[in-house]
Amino acid sequence: MPAFVPHAATLLQAAAIDLEREVLPALAGPPRFRARIILNVLRLVARELAQAPRADAAERERLQALLGSGGDALPPLRADLAARIDGGGLPLDDEALLAHLAASLREALAINSPGWAQEP
Repeated sequence: MPAFVPHAATLLQAAAIDLEREVLPALAGPPRFRARIILNVLRLVARELAQAPRADAAERERLQALLGSGGDALPPLRADLAARIDGGGLPLDDEALLAHLAASLREALAINSPGWAQEP
């Protein structure tokens, strides 16, 4: 992408700020509610663009360590994890599994619902 074009996350954030500051105050009733939903979607997508690559890389590293696999693609790693759990090859009380699941949940919540992503 050319250097003079802002990153998509920056554009989304700018749109969200404008919607919140300039458009929402002029709306009432159902249009205001719908604009709030759109605002939340814009912010969620901006967080996903900013955080998903780092979260995916961290998940990949955890899965590779947990599974002893060198695969790089997340879908097969996730499928392997599910198959091992389903087949009994990885016990549900395995500490590394529980740590992986907790970290994955924190990463997903940081994107989808940041208020719930607080560390205990």
